Amino acid sequence: MPLTPEQEAEIAALRETSRPTLRPVAEGMERHLHLVHPVLDHGFVRVVDYMGDDSSIVQAARVSYGRGTKSVQNDEGLIRYLIRHWHSTPFEMCEIKLHVKLPVFVARQWIRHRTASVNEYSARYSILDREFYIPAREALAAQSAVNNQGRGETLGDDEAARVLDWLREDATQTYDHYEAMISQEGQQGLARELARMNLPMNVYTQWYWKTNLHNLFNFIRLRADAHAQYEIRVYADVLGAVVKDWVPFAWQAFEDFRMGGLSLSAKGVEVLKRRLAGEVVTQETSGMSKGEWREFEGVWGV
Repeated sequence: MPLTPEQEAEIAALRETSRPTLRPVAEGMERHLHLVHPVLDHGFVRVVDYMGDDSSIVQAARVSYGRGTKSVQNDEGLIRYLIRHWHSTPFEMCEIKLHVKLPVFVARQWIRHRTASVNEYSARYSILDREFYIPAREALAAQSAVNNQGRGETLGDDEAARVLDWLREDATQTYDHYEAMISQEGQQGLARELARMNLPMNVYTQWYWKTNLHNLFNFIRLRADAHAQYEIRVYADVLGAVVKDWVPFAWQAFEDFRMGGLSLSAKGVEVLKRRLAGEVVTQETSGMSKGEWREFEGVWGV
């Protein structure tokens, strides 16, 4: 069950309540407020609160830069200018607070984005639910032969079946022992803060995560990338859809210049100029390392 009955009742009450406000309101985000977006087998993302919209970014930029923005004809143009030139502060004027349910191993990746306020479900005080992430058959893959931190070919049927059986058996057994260790029926029972150490990394946790739009863009840029681990990428994809409805001008600029754009080194710019001038440039004459040249050719090779 993604939500407890108590959480469902709280959400229903919140969605039925309407209050007048003088704050900027993003109609697209209003539709997401308290709506549960399922992720993986037991996870979810829910928007708890937000502050600001596209106009908040523009307002902050015009206060900061004043007459320097007079040449920009409209709000969308200004936002694209800010993204294009790597300005960050105006995007910090928008904030979002999320309720996220996710496997512990995904949470440990996620928490590396330290530019947020986080309050996680505490297994010192509460008992974790018997919920584990068990990958879908097609998500099981061997280690990549070329990438030390990535996946390669999908496992064959027999190998996948064996792995799935182990994952289910191990998760069930460790939770049985966890439950037995903290039991109060006829035994003293181990403290919850100690019993939790026996749980596997695929058990689910929950947290509230609050961050600003600038840092959220950084999260999405890294975690929605095709090279990111699938289990965190699906969360980033959901957040991208939410942000698109929240700040459509900012999202479009972010897609164009960050997700769909490319960064070139000074050597890369020089090689392109030489090629446009008709020169044949090789890795040996480019001044680039083999790794740099391989990535450059992957995009610009002819």
